[in-house]
Amino acid sequence: VSLMKEYVKRTVNDGVLAGIGGFGSLYKPNLDGVKAPVLVAGADGVGTKLKIAILMDKHDTVGQDLVAMCVNDVLCQGARPLFFLDYIATGKVGAEKIAQIVKGVADGCVLGGCALVGGETAEMPGFYGGDDYDMAGFAVGLVDEEEIIDGSRIAAGDVVIGLPSSGIHSNGYSLVRKVFFDLAGLTVNDRADGLDGTLGDHLLTPTRIYAKPIAALLKAARPTGMVHITGGGFYENIPRILPGGLGVKIDKAAWKCPPIFDAIRKYGNVAERDMFAAFNMGIGFMIVARLADADDMLAALKESGEDACVIGSVVPAEGVEISGVQG
Repeated sequence: VSLMKEYVKRTVNDGVLAGIGGFGSLYKPNLDGVKAPVLVAGADGVGTKLKIAILMDKHDTVGQDLVAMCVNDVLCQGARPLFFLDYIATGKVGAEKIAQIVKGVADGCVLGGCALVGGETAEMPGFYGGDDYDMAGFAVGLVDEEEIIDGSRIAAGDVVIGLPSSGIHSNGYSLVRKVFFDLAGLTVNDRADGLDGTLGDHLLTPTRIYAKPIAALLKAARPTGMVHITGGGFYENIPRILPGGLGVKIDKAAWKCPPIFDAIRKYGNVAERDMFAAFNMGIGFMIVARLADADDMLAALKESGEDACVIGSVVPAEGVEISGVQG
């Protein structure tokens, strides 16, 4: 705990009323200008990407993945992240390793604009073996009820704006490990064809957190919907926000797909449709907006440092169609 405290301090904001050590965390949100406050909560994990961290004995980035998987979900409702809690379970607590994990969580909270207010580290010998551990995270955000973004306003003719991912992010790693380690016989220290640096470095690249660009975006105009691309890729995540009778057409030529996905497809002989059904393919977050608002949104995103672009549109036919991809 003493090792964690220095990392946690960096995440403290004005809402935090009690620090580490109590039985519960106290948080007083700023409700200035909020007419009808609604809490938005999300929970998630890192999945088998943790296996890569264990193989590399590098544990200071997976905490950012944990925060990202939760905070990016909360952002989709138009919420401002407030605070975060984590849960870490392992067979034997190694203080330095746990502190490095929490450092990554704190890094993610700084990027997400939320406070790390508490958590649990569970030592479970006989349940987790060797160096194994697992993580879960819980994010809470706040949105004014009249500002909730739930996709109900989406209409045909709206445009889809894509925000780049940093790579695989934090889903699909069971397939990734099978492709690279089982089928291709590579290790985390090898260099795969078409990739700079080691395979492990690419696989451990942390998930992007979109809190800052989305905050800038919401000051410019109100989206009709937002999507976090995680497990299920394009085909399962986009329809989650679409009203009945509507679909999207995506132009895959609108952005450059990171080379890690080309490597997965090549080494695993994975069909392109399956790639779009499992991975983010270089687009980690999507914004649906009125055509009239698109230029203002793109300008706001660019000013925040985001390399965003229009990647598709909403059409009056259900389903997700990606140019050149069958099925």
